[in-house]
Amino acid sequence: MESVLADDGVRLWASRSGTADPLVLCHGGPGLWDMFEDMTALPAPLSDAIRWDQRGCGRSQRCDGPWTTERFVADLEAVRRHFGLGRMTLLGHSWGAQLALSYALAHPGRVRALIYVSGTGIGPDADWHPAYKANFLARLGEAPALLARWRAAPNGSRERALIQWSVEFEDRRRAPEHAERMADPWFGVNTACNAALNAERARDWGTPELYPACRRLETPVLIVDGARDIRPRSAVDSLERALPHVRRVTLEGAGHLPWTEDPEGFRRAVASILRRVRRLR
Repeated sequence: MESVLADDGVRLWASRSGTADPLVLCHGGPGLWDMFEDMTALPAPLSDAIRWDQRGCGRSQRCDGPWTTERFVADLEAVRRHFGLGRMTLLGHSWGAQLALSYALAHPGRVRALIYVSGTGIGPDADWHPAYKANFLARLGEAPALLARWRAAPNGSRERALIQWSVEFEDRRRAPEHAERMADPWFGVNTACNAALNAERARDWGTPELYPACRRLETPVLIVDGARDIRPRSAVDSLERALPHVRRVTLEGAGHLPWTEDPEGFRRAVASILRRVRRLR
């Protein structure tokens, strides 16, 4: 385990595994922590990775923010510099996919490749959030007692998170087990961070400037979707159309965490872009 010092003095938890060129992983949330242990337990290239907790979250130093994408991009730059990486391959999941894309747009020369997992595209929230909310409530509504427990649980509590995360998996039988593993260890949801960054996304994401910025991005991008994600995958079409060097892989039997429900399919997809990038060196 290592401590990365951000340029404003906040310390970020980080961990490196493996010996080859590492994937730098950006976890979801916002306001959560690195939950990639299952992913990095898979064979290379996924086992060669740098994991880190975003500021004020998980094992990183508690602080008062600021909770902005610009600040989190600067923190990711501090991670890159701490580990002495010239260019890095970024893998971001969910909110972390948006963060990784934002970093690549800000620092294209420092990103060898971008792996964009279970993101929500570059359009406005209206492209996906109403359908996501409806799908979420419909799936929870299959078990009315569970829906009632979720509504009664305090925001940010472990109980509410476990119920919410269980909806993310297509395999309903194993969903509670997967959610329990996500919550172990439990560090608590940073609700202030979550609220601020979600509000920023709703306000600023989907603006016209994003589309030409993505069209100018020369970085190779792999988009990985779980076909059974309750966030409509059509939301990502806007990003796919804008990127000049993109490949998209959809894993049919997987939900929002595709490496959990189709680990071999996920590993093959990631290995394919890394082989491509190495040929281009």
